[in-house]
Amino acid sequence: MIINIIGAGLAGSEAAYQLAKRGIKINLFEMRPEKFTPAHKTEKFAELVCSNSLRSNNMTHPAGILKRELLELDSLLIKTAIKYSIPGGNALVVDREKFSEEITEILKQNPNINIIHKEIKNLNELNGISIIATGPLTEKSLAEDLIKITGKENFYFFDAIAPIIDAESIDMTNAFYGSRYSNDKDYINCPLSEEEYFNFVKELKNAKTFPLKEFEKEIHFEGCMPIEEMAKRGDMTLSFGPMKPVGLIDPKTGKQPFAVVQLRKENKEGTAYNIVGFQTKMLIQEQERVFRLIPALKNAKFLRYGSMHKNIYLNAPEVLNDDMSLKNKKDIFIAGQLSGVEGYIESIAHGLLVALIVYFRVIEKKFPYPEKTFAFGALYNFLREKRKNFQPSNINFSLFSYPENIKKIKNKRLRKEKIAEFSFNKFLEWRDKLLNNSF
Repeated sequence: MIINIIGAGLAGSEAAYQLAKRGIKINLFEMRPEKFTPAHKTEKFAELVCSNSLRSNNMTHPAGILKRELLELDSLLIKTAIKYSIPGGNALVVDREKFSEEITEILKQNPNINIIHKEIKNLNELNGISIIATGPLTEKSLAEDLIKITGKENFYFFDAIAPIIDAESIDMTNAFYGSRYSNDKDYINCPLSEEEYFNFVKELKNAKTFPLKEFEKEIHFEGCMPIEEMAKRGDMTLSFGPMKPVGLIDPKTGKQPFAVVQLRKENKEGTAYNIVGFQTKMLIQEQERVFRLIPALKNAKFLRYGSMHKNIYLNAPEVLNDDMSLKNKKDIFIAGQLSGVEGYIESIAHGLLVALIVYFRVIEKKFPYPEKTFAFGALYNFLREKRKNFQPSNINFSLFSYPENIKKIKNKRLRKEKIAEFSFNKFLEWRDKLLNNSF
């Protein structure tokens, strides 16, 4: 039997690896380099198109809990991300080029994976079990085919990516190294005075942005809000968000600045920096004008401009079965962000989960679906529970289920520690069921 996987992004790459290592033959379809999406810049697999951060490493943070579970399940992408991690405070920040290069080579060298560079425009082109992992940038023809099959219209939102700055163009006389909540020097901090901050906000709100097509309704995902849209919510919004100065002391003044813009390394060499939290849909000339109002970036050289692209997703609770297959086409499985999970690690986790579900189907064993008591189960059950307005979600504690005695703990830090301990024990129980049932 050969399993088709459409899309070599995060979910598709992880799914291909998980199935191939279990002896399953894979046809991995990837349209690049024949055709690119508006956001992808390379032909490499598992390209990180928005940020190079896989979020918190803290084992009491939902993202850290999910990464721990992924490692226990031998996630190729998380292992590779750790291998190519670069300083980023408490976050797992990676050298995105080396990360993608290694994933690409590992999959290319796997004898069970046949890579086919071709765009799949219609699901009728596929025979047998197939995993669709084309992500939020699924091409129009395939998206329209999915709409026809599901009988439901896709929801969608706009996503935006932040600019990358040449390190040599940063004016370090107006910047300093440091992290908000530790003594690490992983970030470059660009302070702004009160006058500089309000002038920056004013120009952000007045900046020209890329126009939308007439038939497109503008819906932004809260977790990736363009900086100029945040500014329109109130003059002080950014000072409590990506520009908050909390925990940072400017060594030149010995005081906390009024506001701070943080820059994070893009690569191990530190030659490029990402403007943290500054996703944008401003026109290129406006990005140059407005971002250079930040004193440390007055001579900034842009290695990549911010941009906007359309993200689509399915209403999973309505159109997917428990096994993540389409209700109207049970040999077609949906993995990754197209299903409605949001974020890098969530896409990796869902790709791995769908691979396991498909594997159990191939070996004709009953799959032990996870409960909400740990991260994998919380993410899975989020996609199963119908709600009035289904929107993508990152992993967060509101998706978890845990005992009342833990909920009643008033100390926030202690409560998180107890949730992490409880959820990991529940995860290990589920993992043992997987191992016992797969042979």
